[in-house]
Amino acid sequence: MSLPGPLEIVVILVVVLLLFGAKRLPEIGRALGEGIREFKKSMHDKPDNAPPDDKK
Repeated sequence: MSLPGPLEIVVILVVVLLLFGAKRLPEIGRALGEGIREFKKSMHDKPDNAPPDDKK
């Protein structure tokens, strides 16, 4: 399966614009970005109950 080409990306963007409207798109993008940042942060942080590293 290959990546979508430029025409497919434009069609997807037009459909998203029609579904959500121009006013909601920045809110959706902001929320998606915050979610991705929080996910990446949680992947790099150690859990609170993890044993300490003994590498000295």
